[in-house]
Amino acid sequence: MEIAKSEKTYDPCESKDESCLLEQIPITIDGKNYIANKSQTIVEIAKLNGIIIPTLCYHPDLKLGGICRICVVSVDGKLETSCSYKIDKPVNIVTHNEEIRQVRRNLLELILSNHVGECYSCVRNNHCELQTLAAEYGITELSFQRKNPTPKIESNHPIIRDMDKCIMCRRCETMCNDVQTVGALSGINRGFDAVVATAMEMDLNDSVCTYCGQCVAVCPTGALVERDATWDVLSKLADPTKTVIVQTAPAVRAALGEEFGLVPGTSVTGKMVAALRKLGFDKVFDTDFAADLTIMEEASELLDRLTRHINGDKTVKLPILTSCCPAWVKFFEHNFPDMLDIPSSAKSPMQMFSAVAKNIFTKELGIDRKDLVVVSIMPCLAKKYEAGRDEFSKDGNPDTDIVLSTRELARLIKQANINFHILKDEDFDNPLGESTGAGLIFGRTGGVIEAALRTAADWYTGSSVENVDYEAVRGFEGVRSADVKLGDLDLKIGIAHGLGEARKLLEQIRAGESHYHAIEIMACKGGCIGGGGQPYHHGNTGTLKKRTAAINAEDVSKTIRKSHENPYIKKLYEEYLDKPMSHEAHELLHTKYFKKH
Repeated sequence: MEIAKSEKTYDPCESKDESCLLEQIPITIDGKNYIANKSQTIVEIAKLNGIIIPTLCYHPDLKLGGICRICVVSVDGKLETSCSYKIDKPVNIVTHNEEIRQVRRNLLELILSNHVGECYSCVRNNHCELQTLAAEYGITELSFQRKNPTPKIESNHPIIRDMDKCIMCRRCETMCNDVQTVGALSGINRGFDAVVATAMEMDLNDSVCTYCGQCVAVCPTGALVERDATWDVLSKLADPTKTVIVQTAPAVRAALGEEFGLVPGTSVTGKMVAALRKLGFDKVFDTDFAADLTIMEEASELLDRLTRHINGDKTVKLPILTSCCPAWVKFFEHNFPDMLDIPSSAKSPMQMFSAVAKNIFTKELGIDRKDLVVVSIMPCLAKKYEAGRDEFSKDGNPDTDIVLSTRELARLIKQANINFHILKDEDFDNPLGESTGAGLIFGRTGGVIEAALRTAADWYTGSSVENVDYEAVRGFEGVRSADVKLGDLDLKIGIAHGLGEARKLLEQIRAGESHYHAIEIMACKGGCIGGGGQPYHHGNTGTLKKRTAAINAEDVSKTIRKSHENPYIKKLYEEYLDKPMSHEAHELLHTKYFKKH
């Protein structure tokens, strides 16, 4: 990512943040004076001051150091890796001279010699950090012989691993083990055979992988990518015997524009709908409709448990956990099998939408469910896995047929030669395209529980609560708590985003150290806006916050901001589902969880 240069020296005490309490050390970078905090790395202080130092293994969300050595600089005349060198004394740093440039160039050539170059056919073409650096350093031919390709490509449902493109930066391993605490990946073998893989090189399907896709999000090359399903979609669109509909998740509209050069935080809902119609979908629907439906069930389940708990029912399990995130659900099934009765049994919005489409909408269309193709545009690679779970199918026909990531949708639009920028805004189709602000905020951390509170407050108090902005559950801390009042009821709410943070929270609950009434968990930083299928944000928290702001702004602009006030949701219950938590609703909208090894 290009960083704007600044002539202004960074001084942490100027903004009076906590870092000014740390020891301050004067340093010199490329002849200019700066102030650094003790133990701050050279890369960190350079980034804060708009000084560009090339990196490959370094990532702001990960604790890595000195693996690729591309970030080499001169410190008092000695070459050091800037991502691992922590400042503890005044030093003179040089970030570029002829010696440094040649060292970086040699290192790049060595990495490239062990990297199978298939740039023209690689999904990361023009988005590859290694390719970008090679271009910047003018590497058009190698001084070292390139290795021969080996058949190490592994393809499973959500993720493709091509270890011939692995540069052993260890980003994926660190993300998987240290940040997400999943433990599916580790470095194995030595020399040219060294790669990051699963234990005993087992298939990912047989491992503890949750398919959150965060390994894909931090991979600098094409060693880890999503399984591309765009051609599956095109073949269905070309089949005259099929009715093909599409649903789009709330987080997609807040990030899709980045793939077309728009600034982060640009909401492109109307253009996205128009593009999908141009692609040939018979109906363009909104997953937010199903998010409203999810709230009807989850809020009912929450109030039911709370009411029974207040009345002394000792069988009630609290806290209730949200269940919208499939990566979180799989993580829970692997790591907390003793607590499988705590999560809400409500399906995710994607699966609720698909169940309604295949079992109810087909009746209105007068077609067999096997002739309806449901395509889901999701910010998450785990949604590809979720769609394939056995419990979400009927007689071998899945409720969700195909899942595309946000990045895949962008590629599909580009392949169709659609000029995204000139598209005029269009609206979703009804009835499955009408949604509220509550459904929209599912796309960011804290959104699911906030949407549930909007409905639960009205139902519990028996009146329409005017203030629907529950600021207490918003924020970007990995784990946070909020005290919320519903009438005379005091609720303690927990929120976590990132599986590592979720583990901390669940272990506290398991140990009896924390007590909550309800908890929302999302597998990815920021929630769905930071999903593994979103445009690459390279650890830029600012980008995630801008996507969040786009979702919040669209929520505020909605006429209806409470799920239970959605007229099409009301009609669905009146005609087909009776009421939330009814037998009919349970049959169609709820699921079970299973212990996984």
